[in-house]
Amino acid sequence: MPAILGTLRRLVLTPKLRAVTFADRGFPAAGTPAAEHLEAIPQSVVCGFEWGIEHRGLWDVERRLATVSPELRGFAYEGAAMAYAVRDAMAGGKGTRTKELLEGPGLPHIFLTYIGIGFAMARLPRVLWRGIMPDLEGVPFFPTMSWLAVDGYGFDRAYFHTRQVVDEQRPFRPYPWTGRPDYFPRAADQGVGRALWFIQGARPAQVAAAVEAFPAARRADLWSGVGLAATFAGGCSAEGLAEVVRLAGGHADEVALGAVFAGTARMAAGHLPEHSKLGVEVFTGGSVEDAVILAATVAVEHDDAGPGESPAYELWRERIRAHFRGSVTKAA
Repeated sequence: MPAILGTLRRLVLTPKLRAVTFADRGFPAAGTPAAEHLEAIPQSVVCGFEWGIEHRGLWDVERRLATVSPELRGFAYEGAAMAYAVRDAMAGGKGTRTKELLEGPGLPHIFLTYIGIGFAMARLPRVLWRGIMPDLEGVPFFPTMSWLAVDGYGFDRAYFHTRQVVDEQRPFRPYPWTGRPDYFPRAADQGVGRALWFIQGARPAQVAAAVEAFPAARRADLWSGVGLAATFAGGCSAEGLAEVVRLAGGHADEVALGAVFAGTARMAAGHLPEHSKLGVEVFTGGSVEDAVILAATVAVEHDDAGPGESPAYELWRERIRAHFRGSVTKAA
């Protein structure tokens, strides 16, 4: 049985399942079939958080996460990573739960567990962010891909503070993540783009209108987030995905970039839903296997970024974009 302290943590810190529904959030697509599909994702995150925040041992949490369907399991791991990051912060930054999760059973879901750390960041004061990302030397894509934590932070802020982040388009304050405060708002905007797919219920015209309402300088990062969410989370037909490419116009390469990351993450987790396969095919014009090979071939090591250059993460993204520049729009 979980300790009393764990039960208290769960009762105090775990969001209610109803609080993440589209109706409770006031999202315009509430009640649609796509909303029902998409709502299962944040609810899976909440379940993972609840298990991670309450139970004492990783084994107990892992066994519970294994009961979640393969399509949603990575999202439950997001929630567990969020919980462990919060618990480590509550331990004065000396906790090792997050590291043990990400290097252990969470490794196949490393893309999503990074995002879960970002969810924790959205609930912690910035003074506690300094040690929130554990040293994961030897883990693939670390530390380059740790920018997904900032992406997760941006998603969380947009999902739960929609008026300020989406309607009022308040910019994110810089933070020296991996020593690059200048890139922090861009990475957060990539998460906002993912959130727009949820907020607008996977409806291409409404998603595009929401992106285009932002200043032009922010739209590229938003579109890459749309591509990632549409591919990983689903909720749209092949015709709708083709409409996304058309509406993205000159940013179709950003949508393809997001699809490449989503396909790579799905393959790493060992489960490829049909909607993710479809998203990669429509957005990139190729197969998921092609996307995985591309991501691995053009990957940028952290040390490759020289002084004054973009972070390795953005250099990696640019190499993927360059592969699609012009070609996806013509194919659509």
